[in-house]
Amino acid sequence: MSSVFPDIRPDSYSPHALHSLERMWPETNCYIDLWIEVLSTLGLAPEAMLGFTLGQDFEGDQFTFFKVPLEDLEALYGIRVTELAIFDKVERHIQTQISRGRLCLIEMDSFYMPDTQGTAYRQEHGKTTVAINRLDMAGKRVDYFHNGGFFSLEGEDFDGLFQLHLTDEDPLFLPYTEFAKFPETPVDAAQTRAVSRALLSAHFGRRPRENPIRAFSAVFPEQVEAVAERPFGFFHKYAFNTLRQFGANFELLADHLVWHSADEFGAAAEHARRLSEAAKSVQFQLARAVTRRRFEPLSTALDPAADAWDAVMASLAERL
Repeated sequence: MSSVFPDIRPDSYSPHALHSLERMWPETNCYIDLWIEVLSTLGLAPEAMLGFTLGQDFEGDQFTFFKVPLEDLEALYGIRVTELAIFDKVERHIQTQISRGRLCLIEMDSFYMPDTQGTAYRQEHGKTTVAINRLDMAGKRVDYFHNGGFFSLEGEDFDGLFQLHLTDEDPLFLPYTEFAKFPETPVDAAQTRAVSRALLSAHFGRRPRENPIRAFSAVFPEQVEAVAERPFGFFHKYAFNTLRQFGANFELLADHLVWHSADEFGAAAEHARRLSEAAKSVQFQLARAVTRRRFEPLSTALDPAADAWDAVMASLAERL
């Protein structure tokens, strides 16, 4: 059974420090978490890619689902990621690419993924991105990167994940799939650091013109009041796409800045962590507001986070 990284196993895998359970947001979103682990497995510094977090904005109903730009991956690490056309069974394409040393990133159904036990596994269908390292069709087993770790599944879960339970008459769902081509020679670490610094400045230039936290604050109580009318499970989806997205985003920005230079960017990193902490605090307030149906305190709940955003950008403006 071929694999892209033959030396790793789910039962002995150690996640990167950016996924430590001691962090405010041990997991962020499936795409960036996946890349943190893949880059770490390659022996590369995932902290180098995180300058793009400066571009996160409030999109009216959610915060930007932050994803590393593919051009950044190529510039930093020499990794080329492009869409993989799916015109045959998904597993056949995966087998072909693994045999060529390429990693497939696929949107799959978390209903069949045991690592989502307690949230989605066997409870609800939802798309999430995984990177498949090892595929055993005969043994019905797959090893994959997902969120902050490396896992395996088999048997009925394997059948469900690859839609093998369907008949020939049933229409297949063809997922969006990317594949990563790794360079023959790793990019020099000093070059990666230099490129990362240039990208930090570029992403700073693309930051939102207006404070996105204040824009969110203006509609937050009204949105939460509407959330309270929905089944409680909807609360988790809303919180994930708002407070968790910008909270996790700015915790990663803090790590990026410290990785560059704690002396130069220490103040900005501290403001970013304060912003992240505020998001975590407001998430608890959100839960109470939905339970008690009291929304007035939320009108000022985001003020500390909005002030921290201003402070992050002002500090970086002095240094970039």
